[in-house]
Amino acid sequence: MAELTRLRSSIDNLDAALVHLLAERFKCTQQVGELKARAEMPAADPAREAVQIARLRQLAESSGLDPHFAEKFLALVIDEVIRNHRRLQEPEDPQA
Repeated sequence: MAELTRLRSSIDNLDAALVHLLAERFKCTQQVGELKARAEMPAADPAREAVQIARLRQLAESSGLDPHFAEKFLALVIDEVIRNHRRLQEPEDPQA
């Protein structure tokens, strides 16, 4: 039982670290979205996304993580980033 408790504690710590890292990542992507909105650039950048997916797949493989899983995870993150960027590009409602 002690080993199980130790492992679960490590998992809890890693989950917390993941959440904090994602929060930091989204702070950066928020700034990118604001820059894109001011420059009237599209929310999505398929070329960059393709590079990032290939890069993450390679990192996953070298780390012993299933690259397909890593790609699905990154796709989820990218989808959320694009959704946030599109929201930043929407005109503000003057009556709100």
